[in-house]
Amino acid sequence: MKQMHLAAHFPGVNSTTVWTDPRSRSQIDFTSFEHLARTAERGKFDFFFLAEGLRLREHDGRIHDLDVVGRPESLTVLNALAAVTERLGLAATVNATFNEPYELARRLATLDHLSAGRAAWNVVTSSDAFTGENFRRGGYLDRADRYTRAAEFVSTARELWDSWTPDGTSRPFAHSGQHFEISGEFTVPRSPQGHPVVIQAGDSDEGREFAASTADVIFTRHGTLEAGRTFYADVKARLAKYGRQPGDLKIMPGVTVVLGDTDAEAQQNAAEIRRQQVSPQNAILALEQVWGRDLSSYDPDGPLPDVDPDPGSSLVQGRVRVADPLAVAARWRDLSEAKGLSIRQTVIESTARQSFIGSPETVAAELEKFVTTDAADGFILVPHLTPGGLDGFVDRVVPLLQERGAFRSEYTGSTLRSHLGLAEPVWKG
Repeated sequence: MKQMHLAAHFPGVNSTTVWTDPRSRSQIDFTSFEHLARTAERGKFDFFFLAEGLRLREHDGRIHDLDVVGRPESLTVLNALAAVTERLGLAATVNATFNEPYELARRLATLDHLSAGRAAWNVVTSSDAFTGENFRRGGYLDRADRYTRAAEFVSTARELWDSWTPDGTSRPFAHSGQHFEISGEFTVPRSPQGHPVVIQAGDSDEGREFAASTADVIFTRHGTLEAGRTFYADVKARLAKYGRQPGDLKIMPGVTVVLGDTDAEAQQNAAEIRRQQVSPQNAILALEQVWGRDLSSYDPDGPLPDVDPDPGSSLVQGRVRVADPLAVAARWRDLSEAKGLSIRQTVIESTARQSFIGSPETVAAELEKFVTTDAADGFILVPHLTPGGLDGFVDRVVPLLQERGAFRSEYTGSTLRSHLGLAEPVWKG
């Protein structure tokens, strides 16, 4: 039977998290990271995943209230977690636009050694001048260049990791390319798993091609079985041109899970979570992100605005722009008119985040169905509570997946590559 892969995403930095729930705890205290990581390891998950932003987002010139002020730097947190976990993979999101290959390759190799081969790098890019201002590089990188830089960045990092032989001999390196020209000697020996695992997040055509050529895991999002199967087939079909096999790239969408003792109870729980996630204030913020206008005078329980979005707006800074705000607004209006929905109700229905809702038995069966029908190789779970949002899944769903033979009962290896079923990279020194 095809085995499922599971990972845990530390929540926050978006409207998934229910901040007002009395069970919600600190987003920056180490005990929160430790609790979720230990829970994931207890569930025999492949890895623990940290997102990261390089600038606090702004909305109409003010800090966006859903951002985490003071979130610690990812690799620092993961190095600390390496000391309190034994098998769990540790994945950091690090931007390939605002870092340099030698320095980052060294930090990742260090984590890989400290964790005995459990490090992963989620490669993200940015063409955002707003973020670039933190680095005095505002607007310097054209959007078209972000993936060419990222591809050369990853390739260069791998050259550095390969500059040490498998038997522990250091050799000088030299790289000359479009974005980087460096030479010298790398300070960290080859890691216990050859190279840290490379993850890529993105659904665009550029992102899919980058993942097919470079990544070990792709972190994506698709809401239905058919959409998942279409994405899966498309990305896997791209691998052959790079001399890669289907198993060389694991497709793991980010998903949420809401449980109940019955399917009906789970649906009620999910509806309440969505109401908490989309407060009246958050509904207006979500609307303004699409419309690009100040809509603070509108009633969240009233109808959608009759004015059109401003496609060139800079009201929201640091968030992914809505690709076609006019088309999104049209869809939202059609939905609102067809069902008689208010602004808040429209946002709730249009931005639903619960991917799997039901009893533990129902959720286990649906997860297995996605994997066995090639809609995914596994899932990155994004809980709505910090830090205990994964507890119920590990206690109630994982045992069912293990009984069905769909998920491991014990770790069979010590490195993240072994968990994912990935071969150690061939040394290219």
